[in-house]
Amino acid sequence: MGHAKQTDFFPLNIAVLTVSDTRTEENDTSGKVLVDNLQQAGHKLADKTIIPDDMYRIRAQVATWIADPKIEAVIITGGTGLTGRDITPEAVAPLFDKEIPGFGELFRMVSYDEIKTSTVQSRAVAGLSNATLVFCLPGSTGACRTAWDKILQDQLDIRHKPCNFAEMMPRFKEK
Repeated sequence: MGHAKQTDFFPLNIAVLTVSDTRTEENDTSGKVLVDNLQQAGHKLADKTIIPDDMYRIRAQVATWIADPKIEAVIITGGTGLTGRDITPEAVAPLFDKEIPGFGELFRMVSYDEIKTSTVQSRAVAGLSNATLVFCLPGSTGACRTAWDKILQDQLDIRHKPCNFAEMMPRFKEK
């Protein structure tokens, strides 16, 4: 009987962006949940900032991070709803080389258990930009916890089987 090769955990460099007109470092509970969870999982916080709901400032910040070869993933919280100020998907989608449609679908599916049909109001999306994973989550602390606990924690851990984003990272730059 053969033994499966055990892969060692390797930490990713992850940047966190909170999109909000009202959040500050003192009251940014969603950003704090993401930072705490990624660090508890063993990943490294590459950067964290808060930007108001401004399409071009959001896009500029994310573009800066995806241009940095040391940043492997960006997690954005906020701006994925339906109101006039919710523009995170529109700000970030033009930067995607490839969209990851299953992320938003899965997020809404796992959120249904917690918030029922209210999950349809989320426009959570993800994509790959310059070999950097970009995840756009709702601004609620509960949504960030759900996304981390039920999707991101496993997908950013190379030990998760049968497959995960972390193990594919070396191949993201293939031509």
